[in-house]
Amino acid sequence: MRILIATDAWSPQVNGVVRTLKTTIDELRARGEDVEVVEPGGFRTLPCPTYPEIRLSWRSYPAILSRMRDFDPDVVHLATEGPLGLAARRAARRLGLPLTSAYHTRFPEYVQARFGVPLSWTYGYLRWFHGAARVTLVPTRVVRDDLQAQGLRNLAIWSRGVDTSVFHPHAGQRLEGEPPVFLYVGRVAVEKNIDAFLRLDLPGTKWVVGEGPELPRIRREYPQVRFLGVLSQQRLAEVYSGADVFVFPSRTDTFGLVLVEALACGCPVAAYPVTGPLDVIGDAPAGALHEDLRTACLEALRIPRHNAVAHARQFSWARATEQFLQQLRLAVEPGSDADAIGVH
Repeated sequence: MRILIATDAWSPQVNGVVRTLKTTIDELRARGEDVEVVEPGGFRTLPCPTYPEIRLSWRSYPAILSRMRDFDPDVVHLATEGPLGLAARRAARRLGLPLTSAYHTRFPEYVQARFGVPLSWTYGYLRWFHGAARVTLVPTRVVRDDLQAQGLRNLAIWSRGVDTSVFHPHAGQRLEGEPPVFLYVGRVAVEKNIDAFLRLDLPGTKWVVGEGPELPRIRREYPQVRFLGVLSQQRLAEVYSGADVFVFPSRTDTFGLVLVEALACGCPVAAYPVTGPLDVIGDAPAGALHEDLRTACLEALRIPRHNAVAHARQFSWARATEQFLQQLRLAVEPGSDADAIGVH
């Protein structure tokens, strides 16, 4: 199958969306699928407000339309709802090509936290944007149910995986500082709720891995915290292996790929009982979920590391890619439409 994937999120961004897309594309190509990627690097871009490291494409529609005509895809997949996703949506509809889409992040909640835009406005935009797709892929059942409550339809599960050839326990690794070591990995931004972790009264040492617009403030306000920037996957696996507990303070993530990566390296998780942690951890003895994040952190200290590793094994990129591919196949079947595909 010839698949064109349009995404506003791509290198040099380092986040779960980019990792998910790149790994899925590698899996698709290994299966013999013909994949064309349309990403911001091929167009003139502007920095995203408050996130200058994220580049937004500008006036990309004519070039995308030309590329679609040249590639002649069987299906167009809209990975993101930004300017490039919008242009690809418009081009695919003009050419009469089947469309699928994905919902990776809680976009309305992020926009509200960052800019104060009412949730109703952004969810209205999402209903319009994803309404053109024959199916919209979501990472978990909780996210599916939440979006259905907001009026989105034709939703199907596309789970996530972990590369256990990279993310596995690395013996002998240990992060510096007085034990126990509590670790956060991710974007240092307001929507990640990182202050909820850093202000906790916990024994030992706290580490933060990642960059983002809140990093200068975080460094000033929490001088006792230790920091690392963006890391390679290999180094990140070593860091996970060197911590006692992985702390995930976000309340707005749809999945949290870092959760599975930490577990695969033997690092138990502490988090709130919200979307993402509930889907990844649930009631498994691999993490501690509690509305009191400090309680979750202390409970996670008692979890054997082999529990975390065993739980992570159920998350396979091969299985996740098969879910993705199956939904795209349904979307291109003759006579298929949104009503025929239905909700899974």
